[in-house]
Amino acid sequence: MALSLPLSGQTQTVGLSGDPLRIFATCTGRLSALMEFQWMFDGPLSEQTEAERARMIDLIDAIMPPEKGRDVLAWRINAKYAQSRLLTRARFASDSHDATWAAEQSERMISECRALMLS
Repeated sequence: MALSLPLSGQTQTVGLSGDPLRIFATCTGRLSALMEFQWMFDGPLSEQTEAERARMIDLIDAIMPPEKGRDVLAWRINAKYAQSRLLTRARFASDSHDATWAAEQSERMISECRALMLS
């Protein structure tokens, strides 16, 4: 499954297919952004997100070869940045259509990650 997201006027494909290590790293970044956003606007929900993020980190630790550390960090940072931008747009966009679109995309991306976890 792949998503196309317009970021800064450009379309970037973001999806959860391929290398499991990259998928887990991407989801860790997304969940990190959500957790930090929740710290500001919905503290109690951040605890659930923090636990989900910890499970993703455990998955990374279980399968990551040592030489992939830099790649994993880069994937996490890039995903966190993209998710953070969506959350910011959803919360602060002056155009309600844009805010709704960003909120829907953000939720869809987080839902993809949560679907990877059994419980």
